[in-house]
Amino acid sequence: MSKEHWDNSFSDKDFVYGETENEFINHKSNIIRQHSKIGCFAEGEGRNAVYLATLGHDVTAYDQSAVGLEKTNKLASQHNVNVKTAEIDLTKEKVESNQFDAAIMVFGHVPKADQQFLMESMIDSVKPGGHVIFEVYSKDQLAYQTGGPKSIDMLYDPTDILNWINDYKCIHFYYGEAERHEGKRHIGLGHVIQVVIKK
Repeated sequence: MSKEHWDNSFSDKDFVYGETENEFINHKSNIIRQHSKIGCFAEGEGRNAVYLATLGHDVTAYDQSAVGLEKTNKLASQHNVNVKTAEIDLTKEKVESNQFDAAIMVFGHVPKADQQFLMESMIDSVKPGGHVIFEVYSKDQLAYQTGGPKSIDMLYDPTDILNWINDYKCIHFYYGEAERHEGKRHIGLGHVIQVVIKK
């Protein structure tokens, strides 16, 4: 998906994926130690980054959409928190290694050829001992029609993900159904892959 696609996607006045954090991030955020430095990958309009900032973390949001990052800043100011933003194409540009205590990603969908690069950049950005937490739609999501990309090339295969996280301690891995109500783009029962690893 191009920068133009996401700029257009986020140009609605409302927050297309809602203003509240993803449920999985909410459930797993307690494993991140207090006052951590966190990178939020493919963060879109900033709902998860702002949530983590309200918990007292030092948060940087990465996305290729300037429109999404503007909305991140707007949402952060509404909650009286600060979130650093960085406009970056995560399929081509690697984020600096060993800088974060934790990294998260929620529904960061990129073409299959770019998925490993994105995952490795996200994992590398975390210091040893840090956590990586993410939730994405699986290839099975196409049949559900409740959100996410319409192309199987943009969805994730659980076997690929298991291979990419194989070198790390896996704390949580789930491949199956989940109910998601996030704005107007994720509505109802879907099929997800959830991961928590410790580097």
